[in-house]
Amino acid sequence: MERQMSKERLYLFDTTLRDGAQTQGVDFSVEDKRLIASLLDRLGLDYVEGGYPGANPTDTDFFSTDPGLKKATFTAFGMTKRAGRSADNDPGLAAILDSAASAVCLVGKSWDFHVDVALGITNEENLDCIADSVRTIIARGREAMIDCEHFFDGYKANPDYALACVQAALDNGARWAILCDTNGGTLPHEVEEIVTEITRHVPGDKLGIHCHNDTENAVANTLAAVRAGVRQVQGTLNGLGERCGNANMVSLIPTFMLKPEFADRFEIGVTAEGLKELTHVSRTLDELLNRAPDRYAPYVGESAFASKAGIHVSAIMKNPATYEHVAPESVGNKRRMLVSDQSGKSNVMAQFEAAGMEVDPSDPRVNRLLDEVKEREYLGYSYDGAEASFELLARRMLGNVPDFFTVNSFRVLVERRYNALGELVTMSEATVKVDVDGEKYISVGEGNGPINALDQALRKDLGKYQSFIDDIRLVDFKVRILTGGTEAVTRVLIESADAKGNRWFTVGVSANIVDASFQALTDSITYKLLRDNAPAPVAQKKNVSLKSPGP
Repeated sequence: MERQMSKERLYLFDTTLRDGAQTQGVDFSVEDKRLIASLLDRLGLDYVEGGYPGANPTDTDFFSTDPGLKKATFTAFGMTKRAGRSADNDPGLAAILDSAASAVCLVGKSWDFHVDVALGITNEENLDCIADSVRTIIARGREAMIDCEHFFDGYKANPDYALACVQAALDNGARWAILCDTNGGTLPHEVEEIVTEITRHVPGDKLGIHCHNDTENAVANTLAAVRAGVRQVQGTLNGLGERCGNANMVSLIPTFMLKPEFADRFEIGVTAEGLKELTHVSRTLDELLNRAPDRYAPYVGESAFASKAGIHVSAIMKNPATYEHVAPESVGNKRRMLVSDQSGKSNVMAQFEAAGMEVDPSDPRVNRLLDEVKEREYLGYSYDGAEASFELLARRMLGNVPDFFTVNSFRVLVERRYNALGELVTMSEATVKVDVDGEKYISVGEGNGPINALDQALRKDLGKYQSFIDDIRLVDFKVRILTGGTEAVTRVLIESADAKGNRWFTVGVSANIVDASFQALTDSITYKLLRDNAPAPVAQKKNVSLKSPGP
């Protein structure tokens, strides 16, 4: 029997909390860092780089105590010592070595152009800075590694010196020398060629790769480097990072685990069960940063496994492998079959199945529904982005949606005036008259705009259904003008969420933006009531529910 060869270990180094914090508009608190570090640890990352102790109060505070990581090595970032003084007397290194970090990753110059212009020292002095810094870190009982800044540019300009910087780190005991594409300008074929050459002089299990995304090649460059021999991979969650970002760890992890070229050769610290948490981790970070998740992100995006063309949906329903390169469940995502004016009957049947509705494909109402969808899309509706509204449309055609409430009328007033202090004030007020199972309610709401006021009024009092909608919150509100002029047709897309973490999209279309918004709002509330099994009005004597949505 042929002996099975053991897999090589790839080590994952996450720098979300350091390089990712350099993203424009991103500012982590200490508590944010603790939460993200714990998520990365549970996911199975080998190193979590938490920041630069001594550089700012947040990072100094974060590194003042051990975060209690169970698997990952808590790592601090810093600079090599200054020329002209010993590492023992360098204040920057002192702050790092006084921290709770178990490992230290120092950035050192490896491009002679930077050594001359940025540092203003000789090439030999820079090599001494690298060597002395590494020895000092090791003497203090910490794991040492060097980020060779601008390595690929440096190698192209002076390959002997760039290699000398790597060897200065490793010869003095560094665990890793990381080859950095600092400005993100190197292309995949260049990375593979250069790393291949470097591994003729330095063992690959001592080398790492750190890529930026300025040519949209950070992930490709990282994979090329692994193919060529490096065994540590640096990146960030969701590709955060300075300028255009870093290599996206959320794309790299499943590629290493699910693509045979890498999965058959390498193992990483993330387990198959951990991989199923990847979508959750990615979206948790976005939620923490108050950013909308990238719906088109590979593996974890909402559209990553979404199909719209009828021929695609038909094939996927027979065998998902026809159009899916990996199973969505493997990364904690789910399959979506969209309905639009490009849809066929397969799309509609797939939506019925997802909603737990048993409908005979030969039922004439299926074709009528498809025709209705196409007609509405012509008018401006978009159901591929508003699945909740589509499901309600389908159920109404099948007679499966109770009339939980009826809005008899609504009125919205907008007042713009100066207050007693002479300040310009704009306020909106909405009045809604609603019939709930024979009971009439009048609600008034105020808001910072007409839509906000209408939302407040509509959800203020729905009688017996109020407890079902108390936890609804509007996550996003998008407006698109479909035709030109002041009388343009407007499409409003609303994203809603509840306390259970469920999210759903609804759509409204009208020449009046308030009316379009009202359509989307009422659909959102109706969908929530139906999904949570709210009792139908007594007069209707039926109780129809949606299938519970997946995570």
